[in-house]
Amino acid sequence: MTTEKLKEIAATYGTPSFLFDEKALKMRLRAIKEIVGDKVSLCFSIKANPFLIPAMLDVTERLEVCSPGELDICKNLGVDPDRIVYSGVNKTEDNVRDAAEYGAGIYTAESLKHVLLLNDEGRRMGKALPVLLRLNGGSQFGMSREDLFKVLEKRDGLDGIEIKGIHYFAGTQRKKLMQQQKELQMLKDLYDEIEDTFGVRLEKLEYGPGLPVPYFDTEDFNDTLAPVKELSDALKETATWCDLTVEMGRFFTSECGYYLTKVMDIKSNEGTNYCVVDGGMNHLTYLGQIMGMKIPVIHKLEAENREDIDVEINNTFGEAELCGNLEDGAADYALCGSLCTTADVIVRQIRLQDLKIGDILAFCNVGAYSVTEGIYLFLSRTMPRILLAKEDGSIVVARDFTESSVLNYQR
Repeated sequence: MTTEKLKEIAATYGTPSFLFDEKALKMRLRAIKEIVGDKVSLCFSIKANPFLIPAMLDVTERLEVCSPGELDICKNLGVDPDRIVYSGVNKTEDNVRDAAEYGAGIYTAESLKHVLLLNDEGRRMGKALPVLLRLNGGSQFGMSREDLFKVLEKRDGLDGIEIKGIHYFAGTQRKKLMQQQKELQMLKDLYDEIEDTFGVRLEKLEYGPGLPVPYFDTEDFNDTLAPVKELSDALKETATWCDLTVEMGRFFTSECGYYLTKVMDIKSNEGTNYCVVDGGMNHLTYLGQIMGMKIPVIHKLEAENREDIDVEINNTFGEAELCGNLEDGAADYALCGSLCTTADVIVRQIRLQDLKIGDILAFCNVGAYSVTEGIYLFLSRTMPRILLAKEDGSIVVARDFTESSVLNYQR
């Protein structure tokens, strides 16, 4: 999206706002689909950005739902339940029943407890619920190989479920793609072993490769689809021995998002220039930003009448010099948010040219997680407006500015 369009949107709809470009999102997903081929299905992990569910339904086969609240979102949107993979580490009897009564297409079992919950619900409904056994990849997710084999050994007595396959995910932002290739070979060997041991050939594999995306100015943005291109042969080969679904969130959606925030104040003290914006770390999070030490891609958008407040300040108090002001009008700034905490530093140091109060800073690549990961209740600040740029060029307000203060006091 052009900087002029971003400037226009910020002027029209205000800040702080998130903007998600559905046209760019769908172009990326169609490109990924072409790379991996028709035999590989795509699943969108909606925790990355629930506001993108309607758009993602056009370009992916399935949605991964990991909580009762996420299921409620799908219900409210009228999502076809058959396209839902009902997952999550904490399932209760009520959660499983709710998903089953809605008709979720398939379920993951993260533990032996989950197997029993799903089996009991299937028996209650008089049918076998389709289940993926989630294999542990070195974290709190999934069950051990030993527990997985215990379930397969007892499968004949579990008439409330039908074991369809395995779900496997080991992490995100994994840049060494040899890891994913080794995992896919490990999974093939496991499926072969299961067939040899139990006489059953599992049909499905839901695999989260955790492919990396660039966020910061030192990273390579030349071809952000390069990881899936590199892994495509291994994915296509995997699809020859199972019904493969590739599940991702960040890799699908990060590029389509912008965070628009206004410069509210500029000041200097003891060698540091501070730029205070109307957003902050309560809204904006980048994985690996390390307390603002890394610099994301940011566009500075000049506001109309941007000189007015400077003139008033200079006329009243005299002209103030920025620390380390350079000849070309550039200076180094610490970008800080609106929270009353020294932790609210978005970027420790960035060089910006001719920055004025009222300008807009457009942070790029925030299509994944920022919209739901921020500490939104801190300081009872207004939550950002959520904007969707549709394929026809129109802008839709998906959620208006929302007051968090009503959640922070006892009636």
